[in-house]
Amino acid sequence: MIGDEPGAVGQEVTAKAQKAKDTYGTYLLGLPNVVGVGVGLRMRRGKPTGEVALVVMVNKKLPAVELAPHELIPTELDGIAVDVLEVGDLRAGG
Repeated sequence: MIGDEPGAVGQEVTAKAQKAKDTYGTYLLGLPNVVGVGVGLRMRRGKPTGEVALVVMVNKKLPAVELAPHELIPTELDGIAVDVLEVGDLRAGG
């Protein structure tokens, strides 16, 4: 998998994902329920796949039918997979 490849290829994919975050981060944070955006590994059934992804953190995952079309989080941006991660309510401090 791409995220498992060492060296320049892995660094290139990670840099591309960071650029996508920089480009689309503000847009994504403006969507309902979105509380954070980062770069990480895509998760499937709670386990990392090794694929570098744009990770969009939400309070709660909602079915697509409960969102307006303009509120949906894309599945891919600039060739980088987008992974939605439910994190609940975030609070500063400990």
